[in-house]
Amino acid sequence: MSRLYGDPIEVWTREGQPTQFVWRDRLYLVRRVLDQWVVAREWWKTREGDPGERQFWRVEASPGRDFGSYELRFDTASEGWLLLRAWD
Repeated sequence: MSRLYGDPIEVWTREGQPTQFVWRDRLYLVRRVLDQWVVAREWWKTREGDPGERQFWRVEASPGRDFGSYELRFDTASEGWLLLRAWD
């Protein structure tokens, strides 16, 4: 079962891929990337040179021993990350 959140998160990346993130004051280490996709829309562009993309990542991550799956989104316009969904 999954739950929707849409919470802002802080994300660290290496070579363009998320490696860890902080959600609700807990540090999650990304163990592996399960999927990655990009959605581009013209109306998401806010300035010249902005590709108007939202990059999505489904990752397996853990704040400790228990792993979960999480969907993260990076918005090129705001340069911000959200945790969109979590699976039990």
